[in-house]
Parts: sequence; structure tokens; C-alpha cells
Amino acid sequence: MYYDDMNKQEKLHALLHELDVLYPNAHIALNCSNNFELLVAVILSAQCTDMMVNRVTEKLFKKYTKINDYILVQLEEFEHDIRSTGFYHNKAKNIREAATIITEKYHGHVPDTMENLVSLPGVARKTANIVLGNAFGKVEGIAVDTHVLRLSHVLGMSDAQTPEKVEQDLMKLLPKEKWFSITYQLIEYGRQFCTARKHDHANCPLTQYALK
Repeated sequence: MYYDDMNKQEKLHALLHELDVLYPNAHIALNCSNNFELLVAVILSAQCTDMMVNRVTEKLFKKYTKINDYILVQLEEFEHDIRSTGFYHNKAKNIREAATIITEKYHGHVPDTMENLVSLPGVARKTANIVLGNAFGKVEGIAVDTHVLRLSHVLGMSDAQTPEKVEQDLMKLLPKEKWFSITYQLIEYGRQFCTARKHDHANCPLTQYALK
């Protein structure tokens, strides 16, 4: 069937199939070895590239091997350690406060529910979705980062302007079995083909399946 003759559902099916073909093993790019390190890495990734976060955490996770290390370190020292990720004042404060709450309220274990995760400083639904999916295999929503937000517009899957509303649109549109993988597939697609820089979308392989 020629793509111009496809209805919205057929285009969506084709779009998801092509993503599976292009990126069958798409996964989180952040490096970590435990659930708290994952939480730290995701908090640091706000407004920062995964490459930079991995560069910072390579040293950070060798220096801070226990949750208590994040609590005991002086704020200024910790800020210096994560400075390269940007917005380091807020990130340092949030990570140290989250470490304290997790230690005191959750006995040193990162909580495994959306409600408890989003109650932590610096944790919104995107971060919570990433932690739930990667640490606990729980899928309650879709992690909407800048790639997912932008490509949801480009591919006609949502015209909402906030991550929260885009997530709701995608959850209604996509089958639940795609909620986890779609984030990492769209990130890879955005990096390889459909970048944020101005370009000719005719050369992007999924453009023909855009829903609008």
C-alpha cells in the first residue's frame, strides 16, 4: 500500500514497525551499576547530553560508592563534581536531599512506585518512568525527554507543548507494550536521522508515516 493511501492507524503500525527494524535493541545510554546510581544519572541528564553525564559519572561513581557518601559530602564539593552537567546547584541539592529521604524513609532502597518516586526532589514523571522501567521492569507511562517531545510533533503523534501532556497523548495512542521502548527508539532516531538542527525531513525514513 502506498503511504499516502494509509489511514492513521495503518501509518502508526508502519511507523512502529520501522522503529523496531531500525532499533530493535534500543536501550538507555546512561551508565550505572545500581538503582541509586541510575537515579543520580537521570537527574544529572536534565538539560545535558548522556555523553557528558557518563563522562561525569565515570569519576563520580568511583568517589561516591554508597548513598551515605552523597549525604556526608559538602554541598560545594559535590557541586564541583557535577558542574559539567549544568544546573549543578539545583541538581546537587536535589540529589543530596533524595539520598537523605531514601536512606531515612526507604531504608536505603530507591522506591519502586510512581507516587513515591515523584515525591523525591528533582524527580518528575520522566525520571520516574526511566527508573521504574530500567530498575524494576515496571511500565506506568512514557518517558518524554526533549527528543521524544520534538519527534512527537514531527511525526504527528502529539501537538501538546509540555512533556506531561505529550506523555498522555502517547499513552492513548500507543499500545502499552511500546511504552518502554518508544523512548529509546525515538532518542536513537533523533540522533541518527531527525536531529534538532534544521534539515530536510524528506530524508528522514519515518516522515512518510507521519500521522498528520
